Amino acid sequence: MLFTDALDRYLAEITPTKKLSTQRPERVKAETLRLFFGRYAMSSINIELANKYRDRRIAEGKKPNTVRLELALASHLFNTAMREWRIGLPQNPFAGMRKPSVGPGRDRRLSLDEEQKLRSKVASHSNPMMRWIFEIAIETCMRVSEITGLTPSHVDLNRRIVRLGDTKNGEARTVPLTQHAKAMFAVAIANPARPRDCNLIFAGEPGRDGIRRPYQFNKIWSRIKASLGIKDLRFHDLRHEAVSRLVEAGLSDQEVSAISGHKTMQMLKRYTHLRAEDLVEKLDRVPNNTGTA
Repeated sequence: MLFTDALDRYLAEITPTKKLSTQRPERVKAETLRLFFGRYAMSSINIELANKYRDRRIAEGKKPNTVRLELALASHLFNTAMREWRIGLPQNPFAGMRKPSVGPGRDRRLSLDEEQKLRSKVASHSNPMMRWIFEIAIETCMRVSEITGLTPSHVDLNRRIVRLGDTKNGEARTVPLTQHAKAMFAVAIANPARPRDCNLIFAGEPGRDGIRRPYQFNKIWSRIKASLGIKDLRFHDLRHEAVSRLVEAGLSDQEVSAISGHKTMQMLKRYTHLRAEDLVEKLDRVPNNTGTA
């Protein structure tokens, strides 16, 4: 079987069983793999060829984690072909290969000046959803997909909570709302322009099939950042900012984890680097027994 044929079968049978938020990125990774391995038979792909793909992608400047995810997809394709489709293959060449080192996680914080400029810019955008999503992201620690996938039934304004059933880690959680987040949700849900043919709070324009899906604002976000001269800031960094602020406000790791949805303290740790100036203030409150000022 050719790699390209196996990939087509995988995309037709396996990919649709995954979360919608996973399907599109997976199809993009699949096409990247197809360009390199498409003309090979599955049985002719060995670890040397897999290593060549890895090295080429790194040489092209792709981020290590991007390459790791592409290799993981290729490995899952081989495992599926061998275990479920019963295709006789000598080995999974991606199983034992050395993966690129990911390195430390991002630690991008939002400066006060950046926040003020962004808040002003999104507030003046023609689509008010841009402002609501921005404010909710900073206030709640929720991921973009979690916010844009919400319907009014998920939000309890009286109790000031949002119930999330479909999360990245597969576990449901309940997110408490600040007064400001509650206000943003109230306005968004009551928005008279919200389409009635879709139950999403943040619905985009209908696709070619006439179906409305979650509002996609990546291009708008990129233009806003460019107009303000803000670099190296992803929308996901707002989640990091929100989590860091909860830690700085004195919430325990367990309390922060309950809000953010991080499954382990180790996962949460990379988001909780405190500002040095805050630590200096705390050090000044430590009793001094040396007799000096």
